Amino acid sequence: MCKPTHPLAMLWITVAVLAFWHAARTEEIPAELADEMTESEPPAPTPVQAVEVVVRRGDTLSAIFKRSGLKTSATRLVRSSDAAGRLAALQPGDMLRILVNGDEMERLEYDPDPLRRLVVRRDGAGYAARWEHRPAQKQTFVASGTITHSLYRDGKAAGLPDSILAELTRLFGWDIDFSRDLRAGDTFTVVYEQHWRDERKLADGPILAAEFTNRGHSFRAFRYTTRDGRTAYFTEQGEPVQKQFSRNPVDMARISSRFSLKRWHPVLHRFRAHKGVDYAAPTGTPVRATGDGQVIYKGRKGGYGRTVILQHGKRYTTLYAHLSRYARGLRVGNRVRQGQVIGYIGSSGLATGPHLHYEFRIDGRHHDPLKVAARRGDPLPQAELRRFRAHIQPLRAELETHRHVHLARSGD
Repeated sequence: MCKPTHPLAMLWITVAVLAFWHAARTEEIPAELADEMTESEPPAPTPVQAVEVVVRRGDTLSAIFKRSGLKTSATRLVRSSDAAGRLAALQPGDMLRILVNGDEMERLEYDPDPLRRLVVRRDGAGYAARWEHRPAQKQTFVASGTITHSLYRDGKAAGLPDSILAELTRLFGWDIDFSRDLRAGDTFTVVYEQHWRDERKLADGPILAAEFTNRGHSFRAFRYTTRDGRTAYFTEQGEPVQKQFSRNPVDMARISSRFSLKRWHPVLHRFRAHKGVDYAAPTGTPVRATGDGQVIYKGRKGGYGRTVILQHGKRYTTLYAHLSRYARGLRVGNRVRQGQVIGYIGSSGLATGPHLHYEFRIDGRHHDPLKVAARRGDPLPQAELRRFRAHIQPLRAELETHRHVHLARSGD
C-alpha cells in the first residue's frame, strides 16, 4: 500500500506540470496569433528631429526635400501663399532649418536677410506661413556729396555703401537719367539706417529721406508708412515718388546705344533700326523690371538671345534681351513688382559684349524708353497728410542742416 504524498510535494509537482504545459502551449501559438498579440502593444513614437540644410548650387526646395528623405510636397508648400512663394528663389549658401516628424516637414525657418525670418508650419492638410522681424539695433546716418566724377565714385567718397547708392538711383530714377543727366556740381544728401546686432553690422538701409539736386532742380523723397501699413516714398507734397515705369532697368549702368531708326549693327555690319536702349554692364549684373507686370515670355528669341517679356496692363510691354540667365523661380505667368530682379546681364544672341537690350512698346509699337512719359500714382488723401507732414518734419530738418553744412565746407 502506497503512502500518501506530502502536501508540499504535491504543490511542487503541480507547479512543474503547469510550467511544462505553458511552455508547450507557447511553442504551438501560430505566427499570425503571435503577431496580433505583439501589435496590441503601442509602437514607440517617432522622434522629432531638427535638421539644418545648406542650399547648394542648382538646388530647389523639391531637391532639398528629396535629399532629406521628406515626402512633403514642395510644390504645394511654395504655392500655398505669397510668403511661402519666397522659397522658390533660394540662393546657394542659404540655410534652411527644418523640423522633421518621420518623413514629413512640420516647420521650416528661412532667413533671406539678417532682419527677416520666414516661418512655414504644417497646418492640418495645408501650410501657414508668416514673416517675423528679427530684432536689431538701429542707427541713423547722414551723408552728403557733390558730383565731380560719377555718382558711384563721389557717393563712395561720401561714405555711402553700395546698397544705398543702388537704392538712391532707383529712388530718383523716375526723374533723373543717371546715365546721361548728371553734371559736375550736382549734390546729394541721404539719411539712412544701419542695423546692428552684438556690435556687428547686419545691413544698410532703408533710406529714410534723400535729396538730389540735378542741374539746379532739387528732388526730395521721404519714406512713409500709411495707417493701413503701406510703405512707400513720397514728395514733400505727399505725391508718390514712384511712377508707373522707371527709366533704368539696370543700376548705374552706362548707355552704350540709344533708340534709333537707323543704326549700324556691329554684328550684321549693315544699317538697321535699333528699337531699344542698350545698357552696358558686367556679366551677371542684375536686371530689374521697370514696372509692375506679368511674365508673358521667357526663353531664347532669335538674335535677342535669352529674353524676358513683361505685360503691363493692356497696352504696355517691356522686353529684356541678351541675358546670361534668368532669376531663379521666374516662370511665364508670374506676377512681378517694379524693381524686382528678373534676370542677369549677358551676351546671348547677337551681341558683341555683355549688355542689356531694353525695349518699350505701346499697343505693339516701339517707343524710345528714355522719352516715354509715365504718370505718378494718386497722392496721399487729406486725412493722411497731417500725419505725413508731422512724420517728415525732423527728416526735412536733417536734410537741410547737412546740405548747408556740406555746401559751406565745399565753399571752403
